[in-house]
Amino acid sequence: MSRITTAEQTQQTRTGAVLRQLREPGFWAEWTAVVALIILVFVFGIASPTFLSWGNVQAILVAAAILVLLSVGQAFVILTAGIDLSVASALTLGSVVLGQAYSRGWSMALACVLAVVAAGAALILSNGEPVTVISSFLLRLATGSLGPIPYFVLVAAVVAIVAHIVLFHTRFGTHLLATGGDPEAARAMGINTDRVKIAAYTISGFLAGLASILLTARIGAAEPGANTTFLLNSVAAVVLGGVSLFGGRGNMIGPVVGALLLTALVNGLTLLGVSQFYQQLALGIIVVLSALLMRYQR
Repeated sequence: MSRITTAEQTQQTRTGAVLRQLREPGFWAEWTAVVALIILVFVFGIASPTFLSWGNVQAILVAAAILVLLSVGQAFVILTAGIDLSVASALTLGSVVLGQAYSRGWSMALACVLAVVAAGAALILSNGEPVTVISSFLLRLATGSLGPIPYFVLVAAVVAIVAHIVLFHTRFGTHLLATGGDPEAARAMGINTDRVKIAAYTISGFLAGLASILLTARIGAAEPGANTTFLLNSVAAVVLGGVSLFGGRGNMIGPVVGALLLTALVNGLTLLGVSQFYQQLALGIIVVLSALLMRYQR
């Protein structure tokens, strides 16, 4: 009878641990977005030869950039066990403020700053009418790139990386996770949980303002109509990315993948000629499924 070496025993132990982890529902709840994105890319790649072309991949990444910013901001709030219901309104407001300021002769730099810090009354400011924004800066932002990487993608990537560093390598990130995980214990440790929550919502609002600049650049106008789908999609992307709605548990990479998943789904369905009504149905199903994942994220 052959003897089992120490290396073989170690390998068997690791294999057993991996198999046990794969059987845990919580594991799949955290990795849903990644697994779903891989499956989606495989299916759409077969169904449409255009889907995996470099031009279409760039289009997906550019389209996802706005949702990435909103989802990262939403993740900060959800990690405190809250939900920022104002992201869509803040996005709209920031776009309108930028358009109104620029159309009145203010510099684009100042208009962008106002878009980031603004908060309220988009329809009142615009009289309910879109404002065309013709700016060489916004045009370069929307169509330009650094090598093969579009500026939109660079902005989203920088935001995601900075958010990851803030969450896992700063005192604020530690306090944020503690506040969401157990507010009472966090307060007992001397953490000002109210200040942490205010900071989380402030970050979300700031990123919504930044996203409004990208939105204005992308459509070439400040549209006062409410972008309500961004709210649901930002929450869905965060939950699909493994961030618990109960707070205190999650990361910043998952929401980014979740945003890519939702954007790639719409893109693939469009290439296949699927009606927008059915596209909304598909997105709605994903939102519902992401909500069901909460039960495994406690």
